Amino acid sequence: MKQYVIRRILTSLVVLLGVSFLIYAMLRMMPGDFVEQMTSGNPTVTAEQKEKLRELYGLNKGIVEGYVQWLSDALRGDFGVSFTYQRPVTEVIGSKMWISFSLAASAFVIELLIAIPLGIAAARRQYSKRDYLIMFLALAGISLPSFFFAAVLQRIFAVGLGWLPLSGMVSAREDYTGFRLVLDIAYHFILPVTVFVITGIGGWLRYVRTNMLEVLNADYVRTARAKGLPESKVVGKHAFRNTLIPIITFIGGSIPGLFAGAIITEGIFAIDGLGKTALDAVNNKDFPFLMTYLMFMAVLTLLGTLISDILYGLADPRVRFR
Repeated sequence: MKQYVIRRILTSLVVLLGVSFLIYAMLRMMPGDFVEQMTSGNPTVTAEQKEKLRELYGLNKGIVEGYVQWLSDALRGDFGVSFTYQRPVTEVIGSKMWISFSLAASAFVIELLIAIPLGIAAARRQYSKRDYLIMFLALAGISLPSFFFAAVLQRIFAVGLGWLPLSGMVSAREDYTGFRLVLDIAYHFILPVTVFVITGIGGWLRYVRTNMLEVLNADYVRTARAKGLPESKVVGKHAFRNTLIPIITFIGGSIPGLFAGAIITEGIFAIDGLGKTALDAVNNKDFPFLMTYLMFMAVLTLLGTLISDILYGLADPRVRFR
């Protein structure tokens, strides 16, 4: 196990090196830059002044030369200063990502708690009324555009009934601290979390149901039933454990999404998370932020894959690491 993890980490470092260069090259080849964005609409700025600004922001170098400089700084822990916020990029990401994480992680846990039991229930009674009802709800959730569903929830529960806040993270006229602050944030997160869960649970339901159907039709499951084992034991011990392996793969791939933020949902509910900040960075051509943000997502993707591989061994003793 130890040698396997070390080998995977070394391989991931090589992959990250290649990914970082591709990301840097694509960002530098984007039309326009921060200087053009900043000086647009100001005809008094001369070409020489723009060039000096590009030199000040480090945008006057070629792709290879600029990448080598960025990599050298990054290896020392310096990821640059955000053009928009005029603060180190790591501080900006650190202050925003936990907002997105708390929102996405809450919805993620609820999705799993609902989707796994319902997916198993649908698979156990294939083509029954229960199966059709569960899959109808799954397809309905997948088909709902998040911006439309969010607007409907706001109209009903915030504007119409006045039960929940329309947007934001905290009550504007209150100064809560401690546990009261946590409750206030949770109160404001009810609608966005509902949007996440309803629009995201359909994929999990279909995934769990499909894999459970494959396992329930396997020979060893039929053998377990032939031995007279209770159905709860057949499903819980024999079938579900083997269903965990593809589910673990799906969970590992979902890790980056917990930190990436949801651009549409965060924007509609005025939540100042990482997704909304990344969209602003694209509009403002904030190169240092985008470079660090995308590399952060790449690291999380590789980390999620590694965690999935390690969890395989816990879910299935037959898996061996070499």
